[in-house]
Amino acid sequence: MGQFARVLIFGGLLMVGIGLFLLIGERFGLSKLPGDLVWKRKDTTVYFPIVTSLVLSVVVTLILNLLSRK
Repeated sequence: MGQFARVLIFGGLLMVGIGLFLLIGERFGLSKLPGDLVWKRKDTTVYFPIVTSLVLSVVVTLILNLLSRK
């Protein structure tokens, strides 16, 4: 039961970290990069964050590479 509790705590902290990153990123314009596609109709809006996903992927890859070297 202790192992399961640790997984839940780690998952919760990870979700909080991702949420904070998204809030901070939105303030610096991370959610509206050129190359992100927005499709709007009368009652529907669909957002495809292609460039944002690529930027986040590169940042996370760099961070994980730096952490794995130590």
